[in-house]
Amino acid sequence: MSTSLPGIVSRRAHRLALDRMADDPVLLLEGPRSVGKSTLLRSLADKVGARVVDVDNPAIRDAVISDPSTFVEGEGPVCIDEYQKAPIVLDAIKAELNRDGEPGRFILTGSTRHDSLPAAAQALTGRLSRLTVYPLSQGEITGTRETLIENLFRDPQGTVASCPASSTTRDEYIDRIVGGGFPLALSRSTSTARNRWFDEYVALTLERDVRELSKIRQSAQLPKLLQRLGGQTAQVINIEKVARCTGIDASTAENYTALLEAVFLVYRLPAWGKTLNARSAGTPKLHILDSGVAARLLRLSPAKLGLRDPTALTELGHLLETFAVGELIKQASWLSDPVTVGHWRTHDHDEVDLVLERDDGAILAFEVKAAGRVPGDDFRALRKLRSAVGDAFVAGVALYLGGRSYNLEDRLYTMPIDRLWTE
Repeated sequence: MSTSLPGIVSRRAHRLALDRMADDPVLLLEGPRSVGKSTLLRSLADKVGARVVDVDNPAIRDAVISDPSTFVEGEGPVCIDEYQKAPIVLDAIKAELNRDGEPGRFILTGSTRHDSLPAAAQALTGRLSRLTVYPLSQGEITGTRETLIENLFRDPQGTVASCPASSTTRDEYIDRIVGGGFPLALSRSTSTARNRWFDEYVALTLERDVRELSKIRQSAQLPKLLQRLGGQTAQVINIEKVARCTGIDASTAENYTALLEAVFLVYRLPAWGKTLNARSAGTPKLHILDSGVAARLLRLSPAKLGLRDPTALTELGHLLETFAVGELIKQASWLSDPVTVGHWRTHDHDEVDLVLERDDGAILAFEVKAAGRVPGDDFRALRKLRSAVGDAFVAGVALYLGGRSYNLEDRLYTMPIDRLWTE
């Protein structure tokens, strides 16, 4: 897989952002730093004829803090990049919207989750639409339009039957996992340069964004905590274990993990179906947001992940799940109809890696397998979920490293992982 990116990548979120602007006065593009939010913002500004206020620039930030109204008043859309650097601007936006609350007035970007900023979480209640900008999807990297989730909801059997055989090798999947989706990492010419970028990205996010968000007592423990969390990617989170290994108490570990979520380094995939039956577990799973960052935190190179020993196979399984779940969540974020995402796990330890539920109750379920074949017994959890939800169960898909797509039995399918991004 080539890791060079030819110019500016077309983002699927662009069309979705324009649609949101037709309905909502304020659109917030939030996501990790260096993910391409500013590039997307300027593209939208060019499209709608808006001006951009870059609050990440210290001089402009000081001016905005001193007189926020000057920067938000007037006609036409106003774009504010990295608004959380001067959250007082939200009060000025609120006052301006009281005068003119038409759709499409403001576009904001932020590298911190909106609801983690107490003042910000209240200022624009009911007037703000949040759109997460994720790292590049594999389809955005390769220039293909991903529609797998839409197609499976509409016609799962036809979708699977129409899939050609896959020729993607195990090593190519590993390269994609380790490459991740950050544009600046993918544009690096060597793996050494890419690893250096990942290290600098993590350090800057911890030293700058986390500290700006909260005055923490044990900042020296943050890198160690993040590395421990990286070791739990794609696993049910165990804060107590992480706290013991890091040398901090459990409540501090929980608070620091929330800060890492707030700056988009990690996310907790909630448990789905807790009210489905008494045997459903309620603990979330933890994922590192980007598989390339996860691999670097664990110092896992393609050569290490390519080994056939038990440790490497386990590590590949966890990273492959984080990678595939991340790709599916990106696709889900582009759907015109919202879906609820989560994982399903029983107290008997049967587990479905990702469940997508539409507002009408229709359900897609995915299992990720780091193997070239999927025996029938590996569908046990999907069968249990199918039985539990009945007709609402549209399809259960086992994504694997093999080359063939097929229908195993009623509403259960096997597909190569690269069907996520191939047309």
